[in-house]
Amino acid sequence: MLFRLESDLARADVSVQGGELQAWYVGGQNLLWERDPQWWDQSAPILFPIVGWANQGRITVDGCSRPIGVHGFAASSQFTMLERTDTSITLVLASDERTLQIYPFSFRLLVSYELKDAGLSTRFAVENTDRRNMPYAVGFHPAFRWPLGSGNRANHAVIFEAPESSSVPVIAAGGLLSNETRRVPLRDRRLALTDELFASDALCFLNANSRAFCFSGLPQGPSIRLETSNFPHLALWSRPGAPFISMEAWTGHSDPVGFSGELIDKPSMRLLAPGATAHHGVDFFYRSNGCFA
Repeated sequence: MLFRLESDLARADVSVQGGELQAWYVGGQNLLWERDPQWWDQSAPILFPIVGWANQGRITVDGCSRPIGVHGFAASSQFTMLERTDTSITLVLASDERTLQIYPFSFRLLVSYELKDAGLSTRFAVENTDRRNMPYAVGFHPAFRWPLGSGNRANHAVIFEAPESSSVPVIAAGGLLSNETRRVPLRDRRLALTDELFASDALCFLNANSRAFCFSGLPQGPSIRLETSNFPHLALWSRPGAPFISMEAWTGHSDPVGFSGELIDKPSMRLLAPGATAHHGVDFFYRSNGCFA
């Protein structure tokens, strides 16, 4: 089921399947990737209770090894609508028999979308309804049309809010993080986008200095800026030749090569006390000409 949000300037479509944002229109133009299975059959999946890949596709909790898919199970789960207005919606995913077989913790994951002029606000609330500490990671994986508008695909870049390292982790077999790094052509906070960048998988900016980054058609083309809250890691992903770029915000990341410990010991997992709630957010902003400062 799809729910439509509408304001004077914008429109968004949100699905209960995965709680996924499937369209974001500003000025009649859909800026979000439209789920073409030739390239990628998702638009903006929610990542939970892990981000990235687990070693051999398994996590260990209390000594018991359990199978889990890449990025967890939120994207393949059915959410329930809690609240809705013309311009906003809140959906919830709660633990059940199926999730407990994979991830043996009781939880509620709430996602809220709200249109704000030429912007879109996304909020995540992770609630620990269990009786013990709960390790979790959450992420947001929206993809946008590349090129933006009618521009040339070659004249696009991502500009970071703050200086970032030009060395990113090499993605090893099985999607794991290796100890090796590779250099990307990041200069003066600006990363020119090319297909070659993504020939070896995603670019992961772990513990990034930036809380925001901007996707822009240069020099005076349209731009989309993402501002994040309580997400320490940023990532970029596409496939060579694909007409989209994914701008991601993560609290966690894939297992390092060789990791085989308990989920609670997996690097970058958050630990949430019983009865506690953690909040995370991503805001989108669109500008029709020129990059945001």
